[in-house]
Amino acid sequence: MTQQPFRLPHFYLPHPARLNPHLDEARAHSTTWAREMGMLEGSGVWEQSDLDAHDYGLLCAYTHPDCDGPALSLITDWYVWVFFFDDHFLEKCKRSQDRLAGKAHLDRLPLFMPLDDAAEMPEPENPVEAGLADLWTRTVPAMSADWRRRFAVATEHLLNESMWELSNINEGRVANPVEYIEMRRKVGGAPWSAGLVEYATAEVPAAVAGSRPLRVLMETFSDAVHLRNDLFSYQREVEDEGELSNGVLVLETFFGCTTQEAAELVNDVLTSRLHQFEHTAFTEVPAVALENGLTPPELAAVAAYTKGLQDWQSGGHEWHMRSSRYMNKGERPAAGWQALTGPGTSAADVGALLAATVAQRARPYTNVPFRKVGPSIIPDIRMPYPLELSPALEGARRHLSEWCLRMGILSEGVWDQDKLESCDLPLCAAGLDPDATQDQLDLASGWLAFGTYGDDYYPLVYGHRRDLAAARLTTARLSACMPLDGEPVPPPVNAMERSLIDLWVRTTAGMTPEERRPLKTAVDTMTESWVWELSNQIQNRVPDPVDYLEMRRATFGSDLTLGLCRAGHGPAVPPEVYRSGPVRSLENAAIDYACLLNDVFSYQKEIEYEGEIHNAVLVVQNFFGVDYPAALGVVQDLMNQRMRQFEHVVAHELPVVYDDFQLSEEARTVMHGYVTDLQNWMAGILNWHRNVPRYQAEYLASRTHGFLPDRIPAAPVPSVPVPVPRSSPVPTPDRRSVSLFRGSSRADAPGRAPAGGDPWNRQRCVPSRCPAGTRGPVPSPTPARGPRPGADAAGGSSPCCSACSPPSFSSSRAWGSARWAPR
Repeated sequence: MTQQPFRLPHFYLPHPARLNPHLDEARAHSTTWAREMGMLEGSGVWEQSDLDAHDYGLLCAYTHPDCDGPALSLITDWYVWVFFFDDHFLEKCKRSQDRLAGKAHLDRLPLFMPLDDAAEMPEPENPVEAGLADLWTRTVPAMSADWRRRFAVATEHLLNESMWELSNINEGRVANPVEYIEMRRKVGGAPWSAGLVEYATAEVPAAVAGSRPLRVLMETFSDAVHLRNDLFSYQREVEDEGELSNGVLVLETFFGCTTQEAAELVNDVLTSRLHQFEHTAFTEVPAVALENGLTPPELAAVAAYTKGLQDWQSGGHEWHMRSSRYMNKGERPAAGWQALTGPGTSAADVGALLAATVAQRARPYTNVPFRKVGPSIIPDIRMPYPLELSPALEGARRHLSEWCLRMGILSEGVWDQDKLESCDLPLCAAGLDPDATQDQLDLASGWLAFGTYGDDYYPLVYGHRRDLAAARLTTARLSACMPLDGEPVPPPVNAMERSLIDLWVRTTAGMTPEERRPLKTAVDTMTESWVWELSNQIQNRVPDPVDYLEMRRATFGSDLTLGLCRAGHGPAVPPEVYRSGPVRSLENAAIDYACLLNDVFSYQKEIEYEGEIHNAVLVVQNFFGVDYPAALGVVQDLMNQRMRQFEHVVAHELPVVYDDFQLSEEARTVMHGYVTDLQNWMAGILNWHRNVPRYQAEYLASRTHGFLPDRIPAAPVPSVPVPVPRSSPVPTPDRRSVSLFRGSSRADAPGRAPAGGDPWNRQRCVPSRCPAGTRGPVPSPTPARGPRPGADAAGGSSPCCSACSPPSFSSSRAWGSARWAPR
């Protein structure tokens, strides 16, 4: 190859690579196996010299250093197969841009991965099919049905999404960054690699395999593997093969920067994903293991799997540095400390590791909340679709006001009538569904009110108290308010529960249990994402950009909205159409457009008045170290790119899906209506943001923020106590909690609402957010029932009003029971 197009950046790799001692055995076995499958001489793709040069045995020996010889040989065969598939698809389909042949080839491959042991495979017609049939037969007897299903899905994604790469080559189209990250996970094969890590180490328990922490481990692992590969393979893929699916090229195109600058940006994102991996492994994985009651062997399995993913990162890097397949001749940046030497130590540059990552690792925690930013700047926002409004709008406004009052939403200290009117949620609903009847618009407005109120409630009530346990308890109780098949519903104890029960009954009255399940899952996804936001808020941690964009879809309640849209279109469209790559790409483009739009309009409200950290503009500022206008420009470009992607999918990809699934005219008409719903959704959301007071500087400056005076949120009371294992020690109250209740009467003990308000432990008033409009702490007399903790007997300072120190919910016996506790 010619001169390298850029100098390789310095990579973050805290774990030195280790080499499996069974390397020679795996090399010899894989060469024999590849020849038996027909992958070498006569294949038209590889000769033995190609296989020797690529050295997949070395790759697997570095990425799976601890497994035995037979396991390493089998895993190496899998990698020989997947790389052969990639080169075979390139020669047979990509170079000729023969989409029909590519689809016919891919459609047969799932037949060689039957989940049922009794199912027969067809006769292989080429080396790819022969290799897959042999590998599946040798692998699945040792694994559970759950692993087989997950691994088969990952393999199908790896194969099928190659059509997405082929389509982009046909169109000469470079993906936008969000689209690229999503599709690269499927095309790049790292989720598939994570499945083989389970085979080599330990299988992840089914109870947690689908949880957010384990999903994030896999996704961050995948992103880091793919972005690293993009840096090493840029020259071969972009310059030699004409490939457009490369992260360096994607950022080079999106930012209009040089190739070297794009490479450095890709490495920054790679490092951030590795930091996210570590953060998840050390903070979220232990919590989800505890919540699901994993046994010691199951905990050990999760730990071994996590370590296996770490080994893969270091080993994969070492292999890229040695393989002739990649661009790896550039000099590494010099480090200030003496580097280690010897086999497997190219990643162990301790000095550079510390010098290059300390600032980046600390940066997410450096945000200063409540800083003054001024009115939100609204850039030019592209909207190609017309706005229509339902004629039932005025009636929905009246109904929602009465409904919120009846549900108790206006009596918990979070919202009042003025705040409800500033949201004007019926205006949003009227744009989302312009054909809605009065009843339908009333119901849609109620759902929007529930979601918007909950999104305000969690950070205010639980974030103010830093009470993650109570937030989890609330989330669990909300899920119990949505029975699938006649399960008992807990008596509602607050406005959120009351309103959700009402909405659930009205929405699901004519649904079967299976039809209710996706809707319940969508609501659960939204409420659980609020806990994720709360955790970041407590840590003052600005999230990683990729993690933020993906979780933003959940916090925005997008799955709930889309589920309601789909439910209205009946069964004419097969579920697999909605699960197809192009339809999910269409939905995600619309969702991201709306989420980014909200972040643009809400910037001042969230950053200056709420101390919020979950805003795309702030995330870009924090990650790239740029000012507000520059970050806003990046978000604007990304938002407009997502709109262009939506249009691209409608014009070019959906017609292919219709043909691939041989949809009837009725089903095509339904899908056209679904696309129109999404167009209305985006147009309605933009119109709503432009017209409601909620985000306008004048309105924000005119009212108080935080708790409303003299209104106390209801406590989350469990319907039944949560049992605690006998081995779990009873938490010992810290000195602060002991002193808090020393000398108090039984009426004010934990578990009871304090009589006469909360005279103790008030926090310092923040004048800009104080409902009473005071200017700092005011003297307070010594409470009748004893001094405030932290104050002497002579009294001290306390805030001016109850709004600045609302009651909290602390937990006892793990998360067994919620208790009132003045703080």
